[in-house]
Amino acid sequence: MARLLCFSDVHSNHRAARALVQRAPDVDVVVGAGDFCDMRRGLDRTIGILSDIDTPTVLVPGNAESAEELEAACTDWEASHVLHGSGATVGGVSFYGIGGGIPVTPFGAWSWDVTEGQAATLLADCPDDAVLIAHSPPNGTVDRDSGGRSLGSTSIRDAIQRTAPRLVVCGHIHNSWGQTGTIGSTTVLNAGPDGVVREV
Repeated sequence: MARLLCFSDVHSNHRAARALVQRAPDVDVVVGAGDFCDMRRGLDRTIGILSDIDTPTVLVPGNAESAEELEAACTDWEASHVLHGSGATVGGVSFYGIGGGIPVTPFGAWSWDVTEGQAATLLADCPDDAVLIAHSPPNGTVDRDSGGRSLGSTSIRDAIQRTAPRLVVCGHIHNSWGQTGTIGSTTVLNAGPDGVVREV
């Protein structure tokens, strides 16, 4: 059994980042599901705060930063693992990650988005029974905006149905922060910036 501290969408909220640093020693793995900064600005500052975490940490990019930008920002953070269409075993737990806004958002050029087709390709190697970290939620689960619209990804939902992850950690849709849902036997958590502890 491993204890995970799961969060998403810090969006340059340095107070929230520092609170996560304080909680990290009490868990086995920290999981960050994207959007560490705002519109591609302020990433180094936020990661600079989070990099005080010595607990193994698994991160995916959101749509506010690209995979390349996140990897560069985490270069000196020894405890971090950045995933995007890739996996890692951390603390004895298998993780697989995919970042970006999926499906493509209406936000314009600053948003780092991935099409459903690209996402399906990136998710093809996701193993069974892993912890899946996705910035975007699956379609129809913890993905409703303030107007009640379902904005999640069909390719992420398909991957969940195919691989039955032991947990899915996502974010992106702020109105659904802190909510959980299920797809088959899998719990899906839209984590939010305050952080939620889960055991797997």
